[in-house]
Formats: sequence, C-alpha cells, structure tokens
Amino acid sequence: MKAAKTTRIAYSDGLNPGKQAALTEQARRPGRVRAKVWREYGALAGVGVTDRDIRDRWLADGTADQFGVLANAWKETLRDTIADIATYREAATAPVRRAIARLAVSEAERKRLYTALRRDTWPQDGYLSRMMRQHWRHGHSRVANRIIVRADQYTTWAHPASGNVWLSVPGLERRSPVRIPLNTNVAPSGTLRLILRDGRVEVHHQIDAATMPTSQRPCGTGDVGVDKGYAEALVDSHGNHHGDGLGELLASESDHRKCKGQSRSKLRALAQHELAQGNRAKHDRIVANNLGTVKWQRRAHRLEQRVRTLCFTAAHQVCDHANHVVAEDLAKPFSARHSRGRTTNRRLNQWTKGVLAEALSSASERRSSALSPVNAAYTSQVAPCCGCLGDRAGDRLHCTRCGDVWRADHAAAITILRRHGDPDISLHTPHKRVRQILQDRDRRSEETAPPGLRPPDGWRAKHP
Repeated sequence: MKAAKTTRIAYSDGLNPGKQAALTEQARRPGRVRAKVWREYGALAGVGVTDRDIRDRWLADGTADQFGVLANAWKETLRDTIADIATYREAATAPVRRAIARLAVSEAERKRLYTALRRDTWPQDGYLSRMMRQHWRHGHSRVANRIIVRADQYTTWAHPASGNVWLSVPGLERRSPVRIPLNTNVAPSGTLRLILRDGRVEVHHQIDAATMPTSQRPCGTGDVGVDKGYAEALVDSHGNHHGDGLGELLASESDHRKCKGQSRSKLRALAQHELAQGNRAKHDRIVANNLGTVKWQRRAHRLEQRVRTLCFTAAHQVCDHANHVVAEDLAKPFSARHSRGRTTNRRLNQWTKGVLAEALSSASERRSSALSPVNAAYTSQVAPCCGCLGDRAGDRLHCTRCGDVWRADHAAAITILRRHGDPDISLHTPHKRVRQILQDRDRRSEETAPPGLRPPDGWRAKHP
C-alpha cells in the first residue's frame, strides 16, 4: 500500500523585481510546451502514449530546440502535463463505469469492458469508444505560470541570520540559477511545483502524511456529528456553529463579481463595436486598460485564502470537542432537483465543500481524531426527537409526530452522528433506497407509538 501524500506550500519572501521577471519568463516558455501537449495529445491521440515516446519524437525531429529552455525544464513539464491528461481521462471513466454496471450483459462481458477501460484499450471497442467520446472532451491549457523542478535540480540552505530557507532553482541559461528566499524554516523536498501568483512564488511540494508532524493541540473526547452549512461552515450535533460569516462572505463576493461582470460585459461589447467600426486603436486600449484579469484573479485568490482560513478554523474547533468526528460524505455532488432562484443558485455556486472536506480531513489527522464519512441522504429532513421524516420549511424542521421544531442543520448533525454504524444505510446506499428505509422505520414506529405521539390530523396542512 502506497503511503498517503499531503501537499505543503511555502511562499517567497521579498522577491526582487529582477528575479520576478526572470521567473515569469521561465514559466512562460514551458507554458508553450504544456499548451502543445494538450493540443496534440489531449484526446484520442494521447491514449497509450507515454511522455518518453513524445520526448524521443521531439528530440528526433528537432521540436525540442524551439522551446528556448533547458532540457530538464521542458521534459519535466512534458511529464507533468501527460500526468494531468491521464488524470483528466481517468475522471471521464467514472460515468462510463456506472454505465457498464447498468448494462444487461453477462458477467464475463462486463469484466471485459472494465478491463479494456482500465488498460486503455477501449478505442478498439465500439461501445466504449462512443461512451468515452461522450464523457471525455478534448482538453486545452493556457497555463503559463508554473515551473516544474526535479528533486536533483535544486538546492536549499538556511540563512544564517533569519534561519529561513533559500531555494536555488535552474534559470533559463546553464549555470545561472535563480535564488528565492522563502518564508519558512522547513526545506522543501521532492519534485517542486513553482506557481507564480500575485507577485510572489508559491513552492508546492509533497510529504508523506505519516511523517507529517502532529499538532500540539490535543483533540477532545466523545463523538460529534457535523453538518456542512452555508451561513456557517459547520454545525455540530451539540448545536454549536463554527465558521460564522462564511455565507455572508460568499454572498458579498458573488454579488460583487456579478456587478463587475456586468460592467465588463458592457465594456467588452463596446470594444467589439469599435472594432467593427474600424477603430482598432480604441478597441486595443479598452482591452488593455479595462478588461485585464490581474486584479480579478488577485481578488479571487484573497477570497480563497479567507475561505480556507474560515473552514480550517471551524474544523479545528470541532476537533477541540471530539476524538471521533462523523461527517457527511462531502465528495457527493449537489442535488439540482430543486431550483432556489437565480441569485441563490449563483451564490451557492461558490460554495466550498471541497475546502471543507480538506479541512476536516487535515484537522482530524493533525489532531489525532478519527473521521468517519456517512451517507447524508435526507439527514436534514429527519426529526431527531422521533426519528421520522419531518416537514422542512426553510431552516426549520417540524416533527410530524410530536410537533417539535428543530434547526435543520442541528437536526442533520444529530442524524449524521446516529447514522454512523447504521446496518441498513451504508455510505453508497442510493438516496431513493434511503428514503424507503426511513419511511418503513417511520411506519413501524408509528404503529407501535401511543396515540398521543401520533401525528395529529391536519397537522401537515397547518405546517406547509
């Protein structure tokens, strides 16, 4: 079993403009390599082709001489891009696997299809080829701010005064390295991914999760269930809210982006009108001075950092009270069965459940607490008092048996905690089957309940 990896990020500290310009040019040239690989091998032409095959082909026909970077730079970029394409292709096989599982074929035929999909021999099969073309679109790349540095191509040392690490990476010319001061005293290791963003350099590197130092903060005691929220990041089964202000932050940023986007659309239309009138100079001025993306991307990055801070703080607050955290499976996609309106859907589109999942996993691992995912189907519709399906009205949940009113997120957190170890509802039980199980349980308990605990007549009509 391969050891789990986790990514750590170090940042440059006080990088001067000369080094920034050199690194920007050094990232731009491999960006052409990345774009070329995606353009030529991002679809069927890349199935079964390795980075070594492409490398040998480019060296033979002289293509490698056109990149203007050292050999190790474009080779590492090529290897990284081929790995990205393979990951993109592997993600497309997930819906194809589900389609194969629904086919009315023999077990031997189903196994043959799975094997062809796993070994990348599916282009020779008509059915698999059609399905893959449907779910796997041709990819493209315009990324030009990344530098891949092999483990044996850089050196690190500690500054004698501050103790912070300095990183020396190869430049555009031989024996002309670029030395980058970092804001950490922990030297990066392994293959590095340098990302230039907002005037500084992010140094991404991976370490073994088993060797990652644990936090000095101990975890709490007992079991706690948590439900993801929008107004706040997490709500636990004790009724505590963690990460307050998340919804307000996302809503305000979404509204700001909408306003800016509308203004940019008007300017873009004006630029196109000027171009159609033959005034190309004015068109170019509008594009250069009013339709740039530097500030847009910088603000988006600041939002990402603020959201990550909120989510990780909330996750650590949960671990302060629990040595076992039970959470819904945040890898499941949102349900689009109910429309909430254009404004609400736009705001929910920025919801950061991936960051929440990462925060819970990282915090529980660092704090030595267990994390158990469970099936979250209908958790916010089950009243914890009687265990029956209640009536949901906004953020309130009405019990149809005893009439108690719950906060829906609090009720969901309690139900999530109780669902851990449920013999009938596993992590992958379909939501329709979950609803049937809950209705059957409700029916059996209602038949044995005293008359005073049965739902009163006309109660649902009074509580829509």
